[in-house]
Amino acid sequence: MPKMKTCRAAAKRFKVTGSGKLVRNKAYKSHILTKKSPKRKRNLRKATVVDATNVKNMKKAMPYI
Repeated sequence: MPKMKTCRAAAKRFKVTGSGKLVRNKAYKSHILTKKSPKRKRNLRKATVVDATNVKNMKKAMPYI
């Protein structure tokens, strides 16, 4: 049986915590930053845990991570 392929795009965007949860960076931090408040931009820097509804699909895309 051949090995399963890891989706490299997903592997570059997600990390696994010590407890096995998936962590992602937040969106909307790349451009049009002038109208966003400093508090909003500061909160966009922090990583967040992937929602439970998406974890099954992400684990399928990254079987070895």
